[in-house]
Amino acid sequence: MAARALGALAGLAVVAGLLTAPVAAAEEPQLIAQKPYMGWSSWSLESTNYPGVNPTGTASWLTEQHVLQQADVLAAKFKQHGYTYVNIDAGWANSFDEYARPVVNPATFPDGMEYVADYVHRKGLKLGSYLAVGLDVKAYNDGNSPIAGTTGCHTRDLVYPDLRKTNGWDSAYKIDFANPCAQSYVDSLARLLAGWGVDFLKLDGVGPGSFKGGDDHTNTADVEAWHRAIAKTGRPMEFVVSWALSHRQAGVWKANTNGWRVDTDVECYCDTLVTWNASVKQRWNDVVQWIPDAGPGHWNNLDSLDVGSGKMDGLTEAERQSYMTLWAIEAAPLYLGDDLTRLDDYGVKLLTNDEVIALDQAGIPAKPVSQTTDQQVWYNRNADGSYTVALFNLAAVPARVTADLAQLGIAGPVQIRDLWAHKDVGDTTADLPVHGSRLFRVTPRDRNALAAPAVVHGTAATGTSVSLAWDASKGAQSYDVYANGRKVAGTGGSTVTVTGLKPSTSYDFTVVANQRSGRPSAPSRKISLTTPAADGPRTYEAENGSPQGGATVYDCACSGGKKVGYLGGSGYVVLPTVTAAKAGTYLMQLSYVDGDSSRTGIVTVNGTSFPLPVAGSNDDDWNTPQTVTVPVYLQAGANTVQVGNQAGYVYDVDKITV
Repeated sequence: MAARALGALAGLAVVAGLLTAPVAAAEEPQLIAQKPYMGWSSWSLESTNYPGVNPTGTASWLTEQHVLQQADVLAAKFKQHGYTYVNIDAGWANSFDEYARPVVNPATFPDGMEYVADYVHRKGLKLGSYLAVGLDVKAYNDGNSPIAGTTGCHTRDLVYPDLRKTNGWDSAYKIDFANPCAQSYVDSLARLLAGWGVDFLKLDGVGPGSFKGGDDHTNTADVEAWHRAIAKTGRPMEFVVSWALSHRQAGVWKANTNGWRVDTDVECYCDTLVTWNASVKQRWNDVVQWIPDAGPGHWNNLDSLDVGSGKMDGLTEAERQSYMTLWAIEAAPLYLGDDLTRLDDYGVKLLTNDEVIALDQAGIPAKPVSQTTDQQVWYNRNADGSYTVALFNLAAVPARVTADLAQLGIAGPVQIRDLWAHKDVGDTTADLPVHGSRLFRVTPRDRNALAAPAVVHGTAATGTSVSLAWDASKGAQSYDVYANGRKVAGTGGSTVTVTGLKPSTSYDFTVVANQRSGRPSAPSRKISLTTPAADGPRTYEAENGSPQGGATVYDCACSGGKKVGYLGGSGYVVLPTVTAAKAGTYLMQLSYVDGDSSRTGIVTVNGTSFPLPVAGSNDDDWNTPQTVTVPVYLQAGANTVQVGNQAGYVYDVDKITV
């Protein structure tokens, strides 16, 4: 993460599983990361200013003694619940050997990493290591260090002639993989880790991501090289990359790693481990674009789970429960960041709730029904036909939240179990405290009945057509689409474009799922949409509107070559007047630019406001637009649309299309 660069050795993380046993080639390939990993990691403690934790400066907590203490507690109290990894993060090395490989700091790990790894493995736990991407500047040694296992390669052969910098901190030289010596160097590091008996490697500061992009910060070649190097060792080793990876390279991450951090550090770098605003709450927005990418072999990593000690964590009990609820329903790795010797009873109860852990380990990430409100419902359908349903109140005031089961495709009698309370309840409505949550397993009485299509929504519209999408019904062979009660389309997939509609006309759409034999599903929950005028949809350029409060027009590779940026705080933009021939709910496509993690704009239509978070690129690309589509209610005639957010930064706005 952003603050993990520790002097010249920013990239040297602790090789937490360092055994000296020889590496034996596996007779058969061992499947890695079939479930999200669980364990403990050191960085939350290394990064905090909590009194007494880092007495001599950042990361001074990291010592052999402290790591062994954590391993003792993990084995005694948490291994039985599935927590097995002991991951030592940045700061374990203080120099490089004659082959440009990291050397363990003897002052903090006096018995050496072989001893630490041996200790951890004897307890039935696994060992995790950390490195930063690139060739550390101190490892370069004026280009004179030979590469282990080669006869003619030196560090001067690894880098570009201009010694360009890379990674999230610019703390290393970018490696030129056009030279075969570069792969040999990565191979030498992988052999070192495998020889120690490492079970896990986190490669940090990887781009595009870590809020940097461009050629110098594109490390896809490094990631591919590490994938090859680990495979060559013959040792099963889980491999994850960090931090705030760009979704634009999701295909590379999926093909070469077992997981990726979707966001910046969860730690606040303050007097606690985290705070709600810095930066737990951001995960509800940032994970969304990654949800379809998670699955066996590669998972969305939301960072450390710091919910074990209220005083040290810096969170309320409601926030701690919501924190773990999101991690669990997203099938994210569950790795604890607290001092395991100082947990409170509530924290232990959260972390050892086997019903909640089972949801995480089932590996089916949930998705939000809508994020245009702070009262959110997230859901998924489980392999056994039950549903996970989570309620969140992300607002700063208490609120009631209700899951509409029909909208989720659930019909008929159901059993509802509250997984945190360990009891059955009568409905999926809850009065939630500030930042509170509830977590249910909803089981239809007839699990074999064909479920209705869930969360039907519009994706595009013209004067004579509307495009719809929905979450597929398990076992469905086809779908029938109805407009105002009349069948208007059929499809074998979960998207359709309904044609032959009339301009400026309102339609109620429902979808019914069909199976090869047996009864069709109940109809989906109805959605109402109005088609635009015959010449629609119409585009409204932001630069032709009215930027206010410091908002500024900038050049970009956008529609019209312009966008409005510097939004947020006092800055906002009023779009050109939007006209509608008839009052109704229309589809509005927002074209925006966000090179950061997900930012949230407050969209105001005729005085009615709603939050609109979007997918960020995490690569500092403020030139390339993306789009998101939302329903908005327009009155007949002139309408005013405004985008801003007094409470935070906003994405740049290119245009809207209605």
